[in-house]
Amino acid sequence: MRASHIRDLSAVELDTKMRELEEELFGLQLKRATNQLENPMKVRAVRRDLARLKTVERERAKAGATAPR
Repeated sequence: MRASHIRDLSAVELDTKMRELEEELFGLQLKRATNQLENPMKVRAVRRDLARLKTVERERAKAGATAPR
């Protein structure tokens, strides 16, 4: 998932996508622990996508907090 695509998401969509990725990451970690994971690089990709989402969320929060009143 590209950062430019993430920036186009609304706040609700961003939150929904973060929850989905967190659930997917949990499932992947569970599969990895039980040696059932076929593609271990999937964990890395999901973690990076989640980090991108959190970065955009943080940028928006910071921009909103420093906006002139």
